[in-house]
Formats: sequence, structure tokens, C-alpha cells
Amino acid sequence: MSAIRDLLNKRILVLDGAMGTMIQRYKLTEADYRGDRFKDWHSDVKGNNDLLSITQPDIIKAIHKEYLQAGSDIIETNTFSSTSIAQADYDMQSLAHELNVASVKCAREAIDEFLASPAGEGREMAFVAGAIGPLNKTLSLSPDVNNPGYRAVTFDEVVAAYTEQIHALIEAGTDILLIETIFDTLNAKAAIFAAKKYFRDHPGTEKDIMISGTITDASGRTLSGQTLEAFYISVAHANPLSIGLNCALGAKDMRAHVEELSQISSCYVSAYPNAGLPNAMGEYDEEPTETAAFLDDWAKQGFVNIVGGCCGTTPDHIREISRAVKSIKPRVLPIVEEVLN
Repeated sequence: MSAIRDLLNKRILVLDGAMGTMIQRYKLTEADYRGDRFKDWHSDVKGNNDLLSITQPDIIKAIHKEYLQAGSDIIETNTFSSTSIAQADYDMQSLAHELNVASVKCAREAIDEFLASPAGEGREMAFVAGAIGPLNKTLSLSPDVNNPGYRAVTFDEVVAAYTEQIHALIEAGTDILLIETIFDTLNAKAAIFAAKKYFRDHPGTEKDIMISGTITDASGRTLSGQTLEAFYISVAHANPLSIGLNCALGAKDMRAHVEELSQISSCYVSAYPNAGLPNAMGEYDEEPTETAAFLDDWAKQGFVNIVGGCCGTTPDHIREISRAVKSIKPRVLPIVEEVLN
């Protein structure tokens, strides 16, 4: 049994919170994003948060450490958009491999330094989760309303981009692969296929996979139209460490979906909601104690094994969440009978 599975059988584990929210607090300029290396880059790069793992690694490490100090057991790499497809927006597709390696290094160094410090006394371990985002192009939907059959990218192109990312994440030393914020299950399937093929082609490299989807509105469906149960069935073949939900909704609106997932999932369940819904200015107002109260309820009801925060959450949110679930027993995995031979 892997170390993380052993811990999951003992207690609820805590993910970190939002990276983008924390980066915004630094009020970085275009020059800050560019650093010395990209000072003459031919297009604007402000907003390319993943690039900061190269140009401002101390900031990314500092954010990781804040989450570790708040009680996070799992730190996500700053790689949400570190694929050649997503980086093409900045004409930086050639940097995809380097971005992933640099981000894993930031997370790993932050963990090592934290565990060696007085603040980390008593903490045995923390895990690096290689964050694999949903891409800015979708396989299930057309970007052209006048041509519903058109696709801006092919399945093979998505697999190739994810394979490059997965190779870099594993090469750099990630502990887990986290395929997250899934709004199009076909994109997720491409990521799963890329991971499984990479494991087969490179014996001894296999990592646990976490999968996290996004329910986009009150309909209870993903953006590409799947119900939660259909989404679960579509990705369960990956035999993941966990399946869960994140983003789009605050905890108040996510509760029913987390409850449903806890009843149908044969693996561990994760949930990391936003800090409520954004206000008119696009900011999140839900206080840390409010978010923690929702997750405390989920934990007491036996819905979850892994909790954390998405958009708008901060180390203060994670600290309150960690305190809330600390003494609550984790969800017990159901015994699922095989129905097909």
C-alpha cells in the first residue's frame, strides 16, 4: 500500500487552496512576470501564472509554504496551464516541459524546507500533486456556433500535449497526478489515456491518479452535458486514487453533488469548492470559518476523504478546514460487488 493510501485509511487529508488568488495578492507587474529571462519576449505574459515558477520561484515556494503551515497534506504544482496547447496563448508552447519541471521543484523544495523547519515539527510527510488542467480547447464542443461539428483540436493532439506534461511531472518527482477542473470528460479521457500509456511505456513510473470534475450550474451537469453519475462511470475505469469535485460552485451549492458522489464512488472522494460564488467584482467573499463549516458537515456525514479549496480560498481557509476535519473519521470505502466477468 502506498504511503498516501495508508494515510487516507486513517484520516481525512487536506489539499491546499487557490494558487491564483494568492498570486494576485502580490500585485505583480508585466515586468515581474517576465523576469530577466523574458524581458524582451514579443508578447504580453502577465497572467501566465505558471511562468512564475521560472521567473519568480521564491513567490511560488512561499505560497506553497503558507499552505503547508496551514495544514495542507497535498500541495498542487503550479502547472494548471503547463501544456503546449495552453501555453500557445503566449507563444510559449516550447516551455511546457520546463514549466512542469520548475513547478515540481518549487513544490518539492517547499515541502522539504517546511518539514525541516520548526513549523513542520511533528509532520511526517506531505505530497506533491502534479496539477493537470482541463485545457483552453475542448474535444466535445465546437468553438464556432455556426459549425457545431468543428473542433479546434484533435484527440491525438490533446494526448500528445498531456503526455509531454505527464512525462515532465513524473521526471521531476511528483507523487501524484491530479487531473482537475474537468468540464469536458473527453479531455479528461485523453489525459487518463496519456498517463496510462506513459506508465506502460515506462515501467516503474506509475503514480496514483486523482480525478476532479466540475459541475457548472444548478443542473448538476458538467459543461459538456454529463450528469455526475455519468461522469463518474466515464472515468472510473482509470482506477483512480480519488474522484471528486472542485471549482465553479461554492460549498453550499456543491453539497448535494458531493453527497451523491460519496454514495456511488468505489474510491476515495475529494472535494475542494470555491470560497462561495464571486461577487459583482469577480471576488470571493466567503469567510474561512464559513467554508470550513460546510466541509465540517460533509466530513461528519461521511462524504469525504480529501478536502481543500479552489478559487478564492487562502491559507486562512485551509487552516480552518484543517482544524474542522482533524478529528473526524474519513469516509469508509464501500465494498463494490463485481457484476461483470
